[in-house]
Amino acid sequence: MNITDEILEVFAKRGSGAYFGEGVSMTEHALQAAYFAQSAAAPPSLVVAALLHDVGHLVVDVPDDIADWTEDARHEEIGSAWLARRFPPEVSEPVRLHVPAKRYLCATDARYFLKLSAASVATLKLQGGPMSAADVALFETERFHEEAVRVRQWDDQGKVAGLVTPNLEDYRALIEGMARAVR
Repeated sequence: MNITDEILEVFAKRGSGAYFGEGVSMTEHALQAAYFAQSAAAPPSLVVAALLHDVGHLVVDVPDDIADWTEDARHEEIGSAWLARRFPPEVSEPVRLHVPAKRYLCATDARYFLKLSAASVATLKLQGGPMSAADVALFETERFHEEAVRVRQWDDQGKVAGLVTPNLEDYRALIEGMARAVR
């Protein structure tokens, strides 16, 4: 099984579920994030990172209802580790950092918090809230912190009920092109 088939299988098993209190499914959310990345003329690595930023939710079991969450699922770490075995750091590292990027943006942009959905506000609390000044400085030393902020912004955009986007199969060549880069 090649990497795209593996990803399609993961989405087929778990992607049709609701995206934790949002008006879209997990698959729709992923496709929308990738769509917004492509619309911003992002490089292929960031389009794939946007598409797969929440894969950590799909490869492990977490409660479907966000109200049942008592701790952070650490999906960014799980997803990044899963992706790092299949893709170069240009894909896996922005995924690892996309949750810290939310915390960073909450600490550095007074308007950002107002843009978060109710579900994102709920998970922000579990994820540690806005970063401290020391955490902001540390985050800014991460090699892929700017890319993670971009993925985070596409993540935030990707919650539009009924938005028409390309489908998963349309990303096959892009996924396989990025996966080959790690071999």
